[in-house]
Amino acid sequence: MTGSFSHLTLAFGLLGNVVSFMVFLSPLPTFYKVYKKKSTEGFQSVPYIVGLFSAMLWIYYALLKTNAMLLITINSVGCFIQTFYICFFLFYAPKKARMESLKLIVLLIVIGFGLIVVLTQLLANGINRAVIVGWICLVFSLCVFVAPLGVLRQVIKTKSVEYMPVLLSAALTLSAVMWFFYGLLLGDFNIAIPNVLGFTFGIIQMILYFVYKNKKPVTDEKISDFEEKISEMEEQKISNLKDQKMPEVENLNALTCSAILPIVAKRKGKEHDDVHVVIESEVRPIVLNHNIKVIV
Repeated sequence: MTGSFSHLTLAFGLLGNVVSFMVFLSPLPTFYKVYKKKSTEGFQSVPYIVGLFSAMLWIYYALLKTNAMLLITINSVGCFIQTFYICFFLFYAPKKARMESLKLIVLLIVIGFGLIVVLTQLLANGINRAVIVGWICLVFSLCVFVAPLGVLRQVIKTKSVEYMPVLLSAALTLSAVMWFFYGLLLGDFNIAIPNVLGFTFGIIQMILYFVYKNKKPVTDEKISDFEEKISEMEEQKISNLKDQKMPEVENLNALTCSAILPIVAKRKGKEHDDVHVVIESEVRPIVLNHNIKVIV
């Protein structure tokens, strides 16, 4: 490899490290929300466990090669950050989510990665070992890059980019470009090929974002009509209850009426024994002689 290519390889590798580091830090706002609410709510641990598995695979592959030090540096940082995310998630996750996460960790990290290391060490040697691990990394990376297809389908269906993290998509696209040129200049197609797919999907996501960012989201008309009918039924029910209660209150007021009864009081003057009649009003409730049953 000429000196100019080696400098370009180093430059793209360093840029890839910087961009990938920013991608690793992108979930921090999510975990800040988890910390504030003391609950993981609807968040899942799958992306972080898969990220840890991917970083461990690439470290193992880089250790089998002699000229991929920049892969070791960034994926070592990635292993540390993803492990922190997973521990943080397990601390705040409910029991059911915690148990599911632990099962996935055992299945993917302990059993999956352990079998890859043991089998490649026992059944392959030398260059063949690096080739086999490289193919495993390539296939797994392709699966990871295909995962956002669900998001693309949702964006096209709803014509809304509400659930598309545009900054993360842009960072992943830029990262794919850096690592593609790094793998190409290094002559390692196990690094270059998956990032072609990553770059392609990243460009598609950015195009969809600019197409649908100002579009009005499409809602399900059936669900909307159903919700309107439920709202009308609730309002009618409340009005009927009010109409039933009003006559009952009026009947109760009619039963408790008042009468003005005269009271005669004698007043004796100092000089004359005149009797003055004073009419005072006294309010006495008239209570019927039978029981009153009020229905509410």
